[in-house]
Amino acid sequence: MANKKKNVRESALEILEAIEKNQAYSNLLLNHVIQRNSISGPDIGLLTEITYGTIQRKFTLDYFLKPFINKKIETWVQILLRLSLYQMVYLDKIPDRAVIYEAVEIAKKRGHRGISGMVNGILRAVQRKGLPSLEEIHNPIEKISIETSHPKWMVKRWAEQFGLEKTKEMCEANLLAPLQTARVNMTKASVEKVKQMLEDEGYEIQYSPLVPESLRSLKGNLAQSQAFKNGYITVQDESSMLVAYAMNLTKNLNILDCCAAPGGKTTHIAEKLNGTGKVISLDLHEHKIKLISENADRLGLNNVETRAMDSRQVSENFKGESFDRVLVDAPCSGLGVLRKKPDIKYSKTLQDLQSLQTIQKSILIEASRLVKPGGLLVYSTCTVDKEENEGNVQEFLKEANDFEEYPLQLTEMIQPLVNNNRVQIFPQDFGGDGFFISCFRKKGKN
Repeated sequence: MANKKKNVRESALEILEAIEKNQAYSNLLLNHVIQRNSISGPDIGLLTEITYGTIQRKFTLDYFLKPFINKKIETWVQILLRLSLYQMVYLDKIPDRAVIYEAVEIAKKRGHRGISGMVNGILRAVQRKGLPSLEEIHNPIEKISIETSHPKWMVKRWAEQFGLEKTKEMCEANLLAPLQTARVNMTKASVEKVKQMLEDEGYEIQYSPLVPESLRSLKGNLAQSQAFKNGYITVQDESSMLVAYAMNLTKNLNILDCCAAPGGKTTHIAEKLNGTGKVISLDLHEHKIKLISENADRLGLNNVETRAMDSRQVSENFKGESFDRVLVDAPCSGLGVLRKKPDIKYSKTLQDLQSLQTIQKSILIEASRLVKPGGLLVYSTCTVDKEENEGNVQEFLKEANDFEEYPLQLTEMIQPLVNNNRVQIFPQDFGGDGFFISCFRKKGKN
């Protein structure tokens, strides 16, 4: 017998339960469940809001629920209470009675009368008595952790690295919905022309104050636009677009992008080369390499070559000192993109960060062997962790004494943030991803 299609809240429960059990990725699950349950129109927006909102606020919601739960309950019941309370506390347009009714109906279908009665009782008690105050938490680390739903170890680490105030700002910024931005393919059309094109399609578009070739979408998913399908834009965060600026590009350069999928930076570099030179784009996995090739084809770029390869072994596959520019956008903890991928904050551990540092260092050292004398090596990550960023830069410079730091030339608005030829962008700075960029020059002349 075919599975009965699930409504929005049942679908949200299904996604959240899979994330909790299997550490599955929310964005992939969301798309899969939308298709399988034939969810459409405004219901897609509601499902996305409930799913991401409940993940974002998990610790806060559990803190609010704790005084009302007096026995051990099954995981799915806890998740159902969480997603119901999220709607009651954070969504204005849905009446509490509708939320409670839906929760009770799901509990009846999924469990038994005792569970549905308990769910009803807990949510009505919250409605009647109100939420416990967060002001009762006196330890500042714990308060930020519960208030903004970030693991305590992460808050403590950031507080040690950046201070309490900056950590609180960052954690609060991570709860905000991300703004979608796109890079205009300047080999095809001007920014003004593409803005008009998108507005004609019904999108609400603003120019970016940060990156000249970027546009911001205030309404509508740009990946669904004709402009995207026809290769006029690439959906990419503004922080990530700065990497191509850091590479100090001129025509006819030979460039290596070591950890390139899905190809945002590769294609940006290729566009800036304007049909000249070559970008060789690597990734460990064949299916990811396919993504890069598809993006380059969609954008009409003929100066991109892709290869599946482990970047820790690049010097075995390419001639030493054969590239003018090498980019290492290293695999990292992703702690700069928590507003887009909130599930990361619950699955990452301190041990993950330490093992990633080992990988990052080995790729940097290996890739540095391929830079021509006088050429540039750019190291970037989408994390805010000091050890993954500043720590790796210091280690690299100690080991690779044939390299020196090179002045970072970024866009006008970002340049004031550059410090010691490096830049650390925080999510609260401009509403984009947390991002780190540094640049090194190989001593000697070409």
